[in-house]
Amino acid sequence: MHRRSHLAVIALLDAQIRTIERRIEATVAADAALARQRRVLRAAPGIGPVAASVLLASLPELGRVSRRAIAALAGLAPIARDSGLLRGRRCVQGGRKRVRDALYMAALAAVRTTPWKALFATMTTAGKPAKLSLIAIARKLLVTLNVAIRTGEYQPRPAPP
Repeated sequence: MHRRSHLAVIALLDAQIRTIERRIEATVAADAALARQRRVLRAAPGIGPVAASVLLASLPELGRVSRRAIAALAGLAPIARDSGLLRGRRCVQGGRKRVRDALYMAALAAVRTTPWKALFATMTTAGKPAKLSLIAIARKLLVTLNVAIRTGEYQPRPAPP
């Protein structure tokens, strides 16, 4: 009884998700600038259809502002927690949570590919915690995408030395 009810609700939600995804695709396809930006975003490792849609919808400043500004807008800039003589640890906060979440998941997928995998390994070998390394890679990915949108093409990052 309950299982059948739950499966019906899941089926309904899946259908609604498919409808929304089709609408997003149609909206992007109807606008040449959005379609071009989506192609550039999708060329980057880790950026799938969901991350590209989130970036296009929630971060219209992409490609128009500096690397520091775009990192702050996404909530990926390290914020100092200092007061007087106290020097606290830097942390990321504020910004647009959906964008930060999408970029974190994109970074998680990107570290499975060549240039980002080497950078992740370098950072973790140096003693950085894995989550801190992923946030750093998410920021680097965002900065790279910011330049890619500005120039109109994605340039893969060179492997670290």
